Amino acid sequence: MSVWKNTTAGYGLISILIHWISAFTVFGLFGVGLYMMSLSYYDSLYQSLPWWHKSIGLTLFAATLFRLLWKAINPKTAHLPELSKTTVRLAVSTHHLMYLLLFGIMISGYLISTADGRPLSFFGWFEVPALITGIRGQEDIAGEIHFYLAWSLVVLASLHGLAAIKHHVINRDRTLIRMIKTH
Repeated sequence: MSVWKNTTAGYGLISILIHWISAFTVFGLFGVGLYMMSLSYYDSLYQSLPWWHKSIGLTLFAATLFRLLWKAINPKTAHLPELSKTTVRLAVSTHHLMYLLLFGIMISGYLISTADGRPLSFFGWFEVPALITGIRGQEDIAGEIHFYLAWSLVVLASLHGLAAIKHHVINRDRTLIRMIKTH
């Protein structure tokens, strides 16, 4: 049995690592994004923080695509038998909503960054072309969407984390443990 791949009994190391790296990245990007909103043009971080935010956001996009591919090619991890059908449906719906929010945030971030027709730099290694430009108010509309979707994701992810802690402390089931250690 490989420690790397998922099984029906539990998650492999790749799924666990990508879950936690994604979670910390989302919260980190959220904090940096809020901080960037307070910067003035003359602030020393005015140019560098957005560059890092965009490049790390693109990395998260690639990691999320990889995560979905990895999920598709691995066996589906069975839900714990002690969980009710309602709990399972709520968990599955929450995961789907978090993916939708992630992609909405990433697409709106791309639309903000490329609204003026300039490509998006990925750590200075290559550029992602501006494919959609010239929409009236594109940067402002995409910025509003980006802001509210980011808040929605952070709130939902926080509730997701609290639910995992509740399962561990109150229900005393393996929900949280399965995302901390391999099967």
